[in-house]
Amino acid sequence: MTDYTKLDNEVTNIADELWAVSSKVWELAELSYQEIESSALESALLEKHGFTIEQRNIAGLETSWIATWGSGKPVVGYMVEFDALPSLGNAIAPEQTPAESGNTNGHGCGHSTIGPSSIGGAIALKHHMEKEGISGTIKVFGCPAEEALNGKNYMVAAGVFDGIDVALHNHPFDVTTAVNFHTTASVDLIVEWQGITAHAGVSPWEGRSALHASEIFLVSANMMREQLEPTARLHYQILEGGAAVNVIPDHAKVLVRYRGKSAEDVRMHKAWLEDMAKGAALSTQTEAKVTNLGGIYDILPNDTFAESITGHLNRYFPIEWTAEEQEFARSIQRATGKPEDGLTTKVIPPQKGLENGGSSDVGDVSWTVPTMGIGFSAWPLHIPAHQWGVTASVGSSIGRKGIIHAAHTLAAQGLELMTNPQLLESIKQDFEEKKAGREYVTLNDLDVNPAASLTEEQRAQHEKFVKTSLDNILPKTGR
Repeated sequence: MTDYTKLDNEVTNIADELWAVSSKVWELAELSYQEIESSALESALLEKHGFTIEQRNIAGLETSWIATWGSGKPVVGYMVEFDALPSLGNAIAPEQTPAESGNTNGHGCGHSTIGPSSIGGAIALKHHMEKEGISGTIKVFGCPAEEALNGKNYMVAAGVFDGIDVALHNHPFDVTTAVNFHTTASVDLIVEWQGITAHAGVSPWEGRSALHASEIFLVSANMMREQLEPTARLHYQILEGGAAVNVIPDHAKVLVRYRGKSAEDVRMHKAWLEDMAKGAALSTQTEAKVTNLGGIYDILPNDTFAESITGHLNRYFPIEWTAEEQEFARSIQRATGKPEDGLTTKVIPPQKGLENGGSSDVGDVSWTVPTMGIGFSAWPLHIPAHQWGVTASVGSSIGRKGIIHAAHTLAAQGLELMTNPQLLESIKQDFEEKKAGREYVTLNDLDVNPAASLTEEQRAQHEKFVKTSLDNILPKTGR
């Protein structure tokens, strides 16, 4: 049986660094595609510990990167996310109150913990392999814009995950478990119509209303709901619909997201929505334009991988919470009308056959390489993601404990994958069985993400931060 004591010491040695980076990313709370300083900071931490940044700006994602250490097989990948959400800024307090910085963005899905957890696992594994003479390669992938569901799918399509043997990821939750559930695939479409302006009172017949086209489209999309399977979801946001009530609007824009049980299902409904856009244009004598922002696959479960990673979760979890941390959690539950059960004190066994209506761009990775993640406790039970209570918790000592325990788990799983070829082969066999001969073909229409470019000013900031020393952020560790 493998002795993980030395590996555990490597995680403990960098614990303060991981928390310092997480705290800074929490404070920055940068939105999807705009993770300028967060991305630079996390890649710099890897460089400090001997990783090489071999590529940046993948498929137009300017805050993306790949960090590599080692040589030969096996190749173990770790995924990193760092984007926040709008309007979820909060102080580290058990009530809804603005952040002291005034930043209205917040890590209401806990992504400030994801990078340090994966990076901590990767760095600890690297140091251990060096000292013990273990061969293999570690790759860490900086993946922007998970909240926009259009980051990893473009990176997968660009081929950057090709050649790795397995991929590991993590996400904070209110529970602790292997992420072995099946999610929905999805696609985001920007639908626009161009019409003709006119005076809405004097000569409306001279105009052609783009707004009317958008209304017809949305009525059609809502009528489609009757023909959707129970696993499907349809959401939309009206982005533009005119600027003045007495002017026939010549431009309208809608963002529509469709989620379905599989990539094939998404392709079918994407074509249906495109036909609706054309039909709305024909009926209003306007012109329609549909831009596919990108599509993502469903997450492919792997039962063998889930059993393995649950063994490591049970080694490091559940977390021992203090009375103060439990009261902090119960205060958030009271404030939000949830049962006052505090923070979880157990590990949920591997879940098999579970369907989840959410989506993640991890799905694209999971269809190209065996992939498994851990969900680890970092906020109170019953509190849903995308909520102020999450922001408050992951910025507190609760978040710190979650990160360190997750880093231990990911490092241990990485070491087992590096040293147990039989396990690796079994995981790959499960992967092929779940795929059942189905091949990955990207749901994107473009090679470069159409929503991802930075301004010149932002680009200059990013380049500056990439070169900035970590000395003002990281504690002195003697390394």
